[in-house]
Amino acid sequence: MTTVVVRTESGKIRSVECDGHTGYGEEGEDIVCAALSSIVQTALLGLFGVAEINVQVTRSDEDGYLKMVLPSDMDEIQVERAEVILRTMLLGVRDLREGYSDFIELEVK
Repeated sequence: MTTVVVRTESGKIRSVECDGHTGYGEEGEDIVCAALSSIVQTALLGLFGVAEINVQVTRSDEDGYLKMVLPSDMDEIQVERAEVILRTMLLGVRDLREGYSDFIELEVK
């Protein structure tokens, strides 16, 4: 199971942490893991490439771990862009979890 923890501060998403493999299918053929990874990694690409935010990233592909933390020194435009990107990511994760709740746990704190 993959656990996704989205942490908020003052109503804004500050970090996203994904831990574990979903276990839906065999490695390399796990469509749930691939879908979840695509949603989260696309959000990360958006933060870097669209919002131009230097996100702190920790990852281990072998362990199925990814953590992204937004910097505290973002300007107002970056904060707004990051929130749009990460709220969209959260919608995608929630939707995927609805269909595959035995494989994805989602916590918003």
